[in-house]
Formats: sequence, C-alpha cells, structure tokens
Amino acid sequence: MNWKDFRLSFSLLVLCRLLLAVTPYVDSLELDHDHQLSSPTNSYVRLQEGIFLYKHDVDPYSGGAFYHSPLYLSLFTTVLPTSRFLCRLVWTLVDALGAWALVGIWRERQTLESSSRDTLIAAAYLFNPYLFLPNLALSTASFENMLQLLALLFACKGRASPALFFASILLHLSLHSVLLLPPFILLLLSSPHSHLVNPKVFIAYRNPKASLSTALSYIGEFLVYSAIMSLCCTTVAGGWGWVEKTWGVVLTLPDLTPNPGLWWYFFTEMFDHFRPFFLMVFSVHLLMYVAPICLKFQHDPLFASFALLGVLGMFKPYLTLADPGLFLSMYALFPETYPYLYHPLVTTLLHLHAALLLPLFHSLWLDQGTGNANFFYASTLVFGMANGAAMVDAIWAGLRIAVGGRQGEDEGEIAVVQE
Repeated sequence: MNWKDFRLSFSLLVLCRLLLAVTPYVDSLELDHDHQLSSPTNSYVRLQEGIFLYKHDVDPYSGGAFYHSPLYLSLFTTVLPTSRFLCRLVWTLVDALGAWALVGIWRERQTLESSSRDTLIAAAYLFNPYLFLPNLALSTASFENMLQLLALLFACKGRASPALFFASILLHLSLHSVLLLPPFILLLLSSPHSHLVNPKVFIAYRNPKASLSTALSYIGEFLVYSAIMSLCCTTVAGGWGWVEKTWGVVLTLPDLTPNPGLWWYFFTEMFDHFRPFFLMVFSVHLLMYVAPICLKFQHDPLFASFALLGVLGMFKPYLTLADPGLFLSMYALFPETYPYLYHPLVTTLLHLHAALLLPLFHSLWLDQGTGNANFFYASTLVFGMANGAAMVDAIWAGLRIAVGGRQGEDEGEIAVVQE
C-alpha cells in the first residue's frame, strides 16, 4: 500500500471513530461513570471536579477525590476545551495520533516506507474495544497510551531528545511508566529491528557510537526533563502537595474504587496492620520484572518494552481496560511470533469470557444490587488470567522463535513471518 492509499484509509478509520464518538447515544450510556473504563487516577468526572476547584481558587489536592497530574490542570484551563462535545473530538484525535505512532513504529521495525499491514495496524488500535471504550468514557488513559507510543516511535527513530521528553511527561501522568525507561535506553542505543530469530548479547546490535557514557547522558537528560516538569507541576499546583496526591496515590492506594485490576479487593479485605507490608510487596513485585525481561530480550528492546507493557497491563494498581488494550494492539508489531504462539485460542476465549463477565457482574453488584463484590472480583480474576495468558504466550513465542519453532519442524529451519 502506497502512502497516498494509506492516508485515505487512515482518514476513513479516524472518521468512523469520530462519528462513533459524537453519536448522541454514547452520552446516554454514561460511560464516564463505568469503573471498568476509568479509575480514580484517570477519570474524566474527577478531572472536571479538579478543574472546577482550580478555576475557583481552591486547591484541588486538598480533598480526596482529585489524583490527576497538575499538567492536566494547566492544559484544560488554557489550551484544551472542557465541554463534553469538544473533548470527544480531542480524545478521538489523541487516539488517531496514537494509531499513527503505532504505524510509524511498525515501519521503523521493518525499515519500510509503506506496508500492506499499515491500515490493519491502525485499525487494531482505533477499533480495539479495550481502547476505544475508555476513549468514549473520556479516560485520560488515552493520553498516556499516546505518549507511550510517541516515546517509542522517537526512540525507534533514534531521536533521543523527543523520546525522553515524552517519557518524562508520561512519568508525571503515570508513575509506573518509569519501569519502561531501561528498554527505552536500550532502544536508543541499538535499533528497533527484529532480532528475535538470532538473539545475541546487546553489544552485537548496539550502535557503534553507543557507550556507557551515552546511556548515562540519556538518563541525565531524562532527569532534567523530569525536573523541569516537576517544577512546572509545582508552579501550577502552588506547592508540592501534588506529589502525594498523584505519585503517592499509586503507591499507597488510598482509594479502593473497584476496577478491573487485582489490587482493590485484596486491600479492601486487608487489616490495616498488614497494609504497609503488602503495599511494598505489590509494588516491588512490579519492579522485579524489569531486569529479567531487559536482560533476556536485550537483543530486541522494542519487544522488551512490549513485554513490560503486558506486565503493567496486568498488575497496575489502578487498572482500566486501556492498559491491557495497548499491549494487545502492539501484538500487531510482531507477526514473526504468530506461528510460535502456544495457546492463542485459549487466550482469545479467556478475553471473550472476561468481556462478557466484567459488565455483567459489575451491573449485578453496583447497578441492580443482586450481587456482591465477590461477583465482580471473580470476573477481574478471569480478566487477569486472560491478560496473563496473552503476556506469557507473547514471551514464549519471542523465545521459541530463536530455536526454530515447534517440535516436528525440520532441524535448523526457522520460519519468520515478516515483510
């Protein structure tokens, strides 16, 4: 597909999403109140409350309801609109930019000017229900996913400054994104091309000009950008109280509003005496995946980033459907792994099963009152199994491709599905 054809098809995809977003029926669904699509840290309703307080000279962080970054306050009180209709247009454009970045990452990985898969990859992002439903709910998770993809795109292009700049903004919107910094640095020092079929130590694929001093300079640049963003946040918020109410919230979990994640129910049943210990355990548990994944996939940092996004899409404290949605859409970037997936049918059926159970049990408990918290948490466990199955199968395929595929294939034969 040439560039002109892709622009036409991409425009049609965005137009379809735009028509879906502005349909009057969407407002009647009240998706912005759905706990599966937005959490306390990215809810549009809470964002509106914070903006209202901020405009009336009241500290939005003085209460216990606003957990968004001050960057949102500055944007929505100066540049971005606050009316629901205009916000739907902005959110749709944010998803369109994310889809464009995803296609750009694919092209950088394949070193292609254009590809027959471009439209398919854009559609996999724009029409992934785990992504467009939170977008219709005006969850700020759409902004986080867009920044994530933009940072990856510029890292794939080898443009360190914009990649680290977007990563620093993302850090202030979602603290756990800092876990993706190591594969980002590896990606800047090497290339996004697929080396899954021929894994070697990192030094075999790194840029000849790359060195430890270069890596340290990237880390230093990231810290500078983060410090500037922190000062901007402090200026907007009028103090450092935002740190406790944004970054601190994902570490201390003060708001136990139900969500599709695995944390909320566990800490609802937790005695206060044991709470600090298990908060530490859950947080360190996320940190434990970074080094093994980066070391095992040092030959393919883009795939390492993909695997870590799968971990975050399963274990984030304030999870929404948008978190695993990004991971599932990025599956489209790695077609060479498809023949080596071990249980794709089981993973698909688990997701379909969870997609039916989550809204059903959520309604039984919180709308009709005929169920209890155990109902909804049982469906989140199924959802967690589906996300875990997708993550484990992707990692399995990424490792298995290096040894020639499934048993029964000719010795030494390696099948790589790649343009």
